[in-house]
Amino acid sequence: MKPDHLILGIHVTDRLREAAELQKTLTEFGANIKTRLGLHEVGQGYNSPGGIVLLELVGSMEDLVTFRARLQGIHGLEIQQMVFSHD
Repeated sequence: MKPDHLILGIHVTDRLREAAELQKTLTEFGANIKTRLGLHEVGQGYNSPGGIVLLELVGSMEDLVTFRARLQGIHGLEIQQMVFSHD
């Protein structure tokens, strides 16, 4: 049986304030991140203060629970999870 696809959506409400701590955590758990996509609005003279990061995760459930707990400890992040199973 194939493993589930675990996707985390991270809503960053203040990129300037939270980016450093978020990046530090993403780097620490980099071996558990299969795919990473960052989305934010940009324009001439404009850089959005918020953004979305989508992560496809792999690894042990223990590592993934620890990773999510670390993310939830960063002020200004909202975390949502999706799981796609191979039934």
